[in-house]
Amino acid sequence: MNFIKKMGIANFLMLALCVIIILVAEYLFISGDKLHGIFIGLWAPTLLGVMIYLKLINNEHR
Repeated sequence: MNFIKKMGIANFLMLALCVIIILVAEYLFISGDKLHGIFIGLWAPTLLGVMIYLKLINNEHR
């Protein structure tokens, strides 16, 4: 619970969403729908990049 409070609930939810995206992409890839698996798998790094960008903008305003 300390980890969630330290990181923030919004960041924790976005990281949980990234994990879910990766699991769905792996399932699609393994089940034979390779192109959709790759397409959905690219969402996770994009979401993490947006998280980093927003954190950098927030730190500049402080």
